[in-house]
Amino acid sequence: MKYTPRKAYIKESGGYAELSYQDFCRRRQADQSYMDKLFIPVQGCLLEVVREQYTDFYRDKERWHYLKKLDANHKLLSVEGFTDSEGNVLDFIVDEAVDVTETVSIR
Repeated sequence: MKYTPRKAYIKESGGYAELSYQDFCRRRQADQSYMDKLFIPVQGCLLEVVREQYTDFYRDKERWHYLKKLDANHKLLSVEGFTDSEGNVLDFIVDEAVDVTETVSIR
């Protein structure tokens, strides 16, 4: 993780118990059963999940990293990277090199 989580949510008695990250670290040091629990980061917190959710989360994350790397290797640009003079994200980019009126025929 790039940052220290604020809280950790642990499954206890059918629900989630909220712990500060420091309390979570202390419990993990004192109780070895915490080492078998799986957590994913969600909005600056750790959330205990089952193995299937953990696997899905990290599979999606690795896929996203792979696609970003492919984009960089092929020098692809995202439309989201383009903004107008006021800093708003553009919905489309006008190709001024092509005159559309010449290619479109009105019937």
